[in-house]
Parts: sequence; structure tokens; C-alpha cells
Amino acid sequence: MIEVEQLAKSYGFARALKGVSFTVQKGEVVGFLGPNGAGKSTTMKILTGYLLPTSGRASVAGHDVVAASVAARRCIGYLPETTPLYGEMRVDEYLRFCAEIRGIPAGRQRAAIGRAVERCVLQRVLGKNIVELSKGFKQRVGLAQAIVHEPPVLILDEPTSGLDPNQIVEVRTLIEQLGKEHTVILSTHYLQEVEKSCTRVVIIDQGRIVADGTQAQIAAAHGGAALRVRVRGPADSVRAQLLQLLPPGAPLAAEGGGNGVTTWRFGLPSAASEFPAAVAAQACRHGWQLLELAVEHASLEDIFRKLTGAKAQEAVHA
Repeated sequence: MIEVEQLAKSYGFARALKGVSFTVQKGEVVGFLGPNGAGKSTTMKILTGYLLPTSGRASVAGHDVVAASVAARRCIGYLPETTPLYGEMRVDEYLRFCAEIRGIPAGRQRAAIGRAVERCVLQRVLGKNIVELSKGFKQRVGLAQAIVHEPPVLILDEPTSGLDPNQIVEVRTLIEQLGKEHTVILSTHYLQEVEKSCTRVVIIDQGRIVADGTQAQIAAAHGGAALRVRVRGPADSVRAQLLQLLPPGAPLAAEGGGNGVTTWRFGLPSAASEFPAAVAAQACRHGWQLLELAVEHASLEDIFRKLTGAKAQEAVHA
């Protein structure tokens, strides 16, 4: 449904995108993650026809966003970071206006608006002026205008920005429901939104894609896992035996806890499901008291910081 190939965008000497490529398949809900200034909004604006790329190409539902811009935009429901609302209009008036400019025939507008209102739970505010609504309801109205024409693709740019925790949960739940009927690309820097709502993650940093896959695939490729072992036993002996299980030169961290208890932590090689059992066998063989044996998986936050944080620090100190 979305195909991006070597997309680049420059503003004078500043390069916002540096050869971005990714695809989004029908029915996917993709989280487009990145720190501020990474190129998320620029990518979204190119996909929706707001900006022209410097080079590369992008298509939506098979329509090139430059060569067939109008056809591509017909397939998109777009919620930009700043919700495009007219505060002096009532909610029902605004949605009717959006239905008209989207080209929905007059005979179908009432049904189309009714579906959008029901899905976004706007029934009790239809007669209110938009300016009177809370930030959460304004976001719901923004989502309603994005889906009123029933597009196959939804592009949502920071949909929960500026909301309080309760409003974030409400809008996130709505996005999860919309993801059952639309292909969705969700641009955000809120990791919880991606963890709870998205089937795939694309991480962008400084104009380049640095990770692309399911959360499990990205964790395996960039995060890995660690084994935490807490035992009561002679530290030197435990260390020697653990090192025998690890590849040569593998790091092994230790943290003393008193009373002869030490917590050991080391990274697990890929396909190392036998390691916990091997450690437990060593504990039995040497008479250690095994107090804890747990596999720790890297969180999406850990991976995000690993892929984007170091470069940001380098830029700060350059």
C-alpha cells in the first residue's frame, strides 16, 4: 500500500532525508519512530503530497505521489501534527464540509459522516463548536475527517501530541480499532503507542532508516537478550565456570550482594536457549545455591536509545 524508494529531501544545504526506503503492506499498522528532527514529518508530508522530494520516489496504493498526486491523495486519510480544524464551525458542519471537499456524493454524505462519528464516538458533541471541545475530542474530530471518505491508508503524524494521559489512552484505543480496517502508518516518538498499537516498527534517525521489522525482529537484531544469574557460592569458582559456557572474550558483569551472593549478567548469543539449563546444571554440579535465573529482553526503549541516542550525543559534542 505504501512504497518508498531512496527518498531524499534537502532544504538548501540541510539534508532532512538521506535515501529513505521502506514498504507498508495492506493491513499493517506501522510505527514510524524517531527523535525530534529525524525526518518523520518530512516523510509524512511527502507521502501526502504536501512536499515534493528532492530525489527518489514514493507511491500510495500504486499511485506515484508526484506523477499521480491527486489519485494518491484520494487513497489517504491524513491527520497532521497540528489538527486542521475550524474552531468556529460545529462538529457536524465541519465533517459535512470535509465530506464535500473529499468528493463524497450528496446522497452518501450522511451515511459516511454517521460512520465516522460512530467510530470516533463524537455523538454527544456534534452540535458544539469545535473551539469548545477538549484537546482529546479535537483529536477525535481530526481522526473523523481523516476517515470520512473511507480511505485504504491512514497517515497519522503525532496523533497524541499534547494530550493528557487519559486522552492518550482514548485516542490510542481508537487508533487500534482503526487499524483493523485500514493500513496505518503512525509517526510518533512515543514508544508506548508503538508497543501497544503497531504490528511493525520503522526507526529513522538523522534522515536514514536504522531499523525495520517487527518488535521481536528488531529486538533480536539490535537488542538481544541477557541472562541474569544470582547465586550464593565462591565468586572466583562461579566466574570460571560461567566463562567456560561463554564464547571467548564475551563480557561477564558481576555485582556483589553480601553473604556470598553475587549477581552475574552476560549477553546471550543468538539461538542460545540452552544457556539457562547449562547454568543450572553447573550450579547443581558445583553446589552453588541458585537464587535467581532469568532472561532479560531489551525493551523497545532500550533499542531506540541505542540506535538514536549515541549519534545524538556525538552531534552535541562535535
